[in-house]
Amino acid sequence: MKGKKRTRKVIDYLLEHQVAIDHIISSHAVRAFDTARIIAYALGIREEDIAVSRMIYHATAEQLYDQFFDLSDTISSVMMVGHNPAFTNFANIFLDNKIDWLPTSGVVSVSFDTNLWVNLPMASRKTNFVLYPKEL
Repeated sequence: MKGKKRTRKVIDYLLEHQVAIDHIISSHAVRAFDTARIIAYALGIREEDIAVSRMIYHATAEQLYDQFFDLSDTISSVMMVGHNPAFTNFANIFLDNKIDWLPTSGVVSVSFDTNLWVNLPMASRKTNFVLYPKEL
């Protein structure tokens, strides 16, 4: 129940700030996938636009990063749903102000100045927000 309340707070924030998401990549773990489905439904994302990746469960930050290079360039925004410590380490690749731990239902939003996923490593980036549900 606590996780659903946290997710609801995050959803409310995303809706209030009109955060657009085209595609979700989720771990196959039950709670992660349930979270991805709840967020997708609330934001009007079709369940078909959730890609389930078994690799995410035990991924390194670098393996998470690799998930982007196979995306269609018609997708302009992606959310990943998964597990620590990989997600904290992954977020810290892009953040100037590193975080110690990304909590359950925490969200890091980063924009990249490119239209091609393969150009991600060379693209300039901007942190949009780092969201902790307990702060909402």
